[in-house]
Amino acid sequence: MTTTNSPSSPLAKAIADVALLRGTFTLRSGKTSSYYLDKYLFSTRPELLKQLAPLFAERVRVVEKRTGKKVLRLAGAELGGIPLVTAASLETGLPCIFVRNKKKDYGTAKQLEGVVNKGDAVVLVEDVATTGGQALEAVASLRELGADVLAIIATIDRLEGARENVEREGLIFEALFTKRELGVGE
Repeated sequence: MTTTNSPSSPLAKAIADVALLRGTFTLRSGKTSSYYLDKYLFSTRPELLKQLAPLFAERVRVVEKRTGKKVLRLAGAELGGIPLVTAASLETGLPCIFVRNKKKDYGTAKQLEGVVNKGDAVVLVEDVATTGGQALEAVASLRELGADVLAIIATIDRLEGARENVEREGLIFEALFTKRELGVGE
């Protein structure tokens, strides 16, 4: 892990260049931060998604090796996780599931879009993890339908408790980058 205030790879630099905002921001967790990593500024860029996809695939293989289970599906939470899980799905060939924040109140009234069968080994792809709260809510929705959620793979770990909270739930936590690797020393 890089401890300098400069991005550690060309991809980390590219993500930081487009998505790192400075100022005063209130995070989903309620905390105030002097920086914000705007997931939509990197997850809507095809040239970045193309580079992230093989990194997600590599981490899926790590999860399979650690658990001894074959991952059958990938999941992503609305809205930021959808382009990321789609890129990962295209790279791995694994079908994906989209997890809504709440059930629709029309049509099929589903909270999950895509197919999940009882016992399916699933990995959740996340955008930016602070405490892991939204990702763990998505995991709970997947588990309600019988999915065997193995891990959460975050694009960026803000290093503010997500790993500890996710692992406390018996899940593997992987991150492609940490805030430090994006040059954030706060």
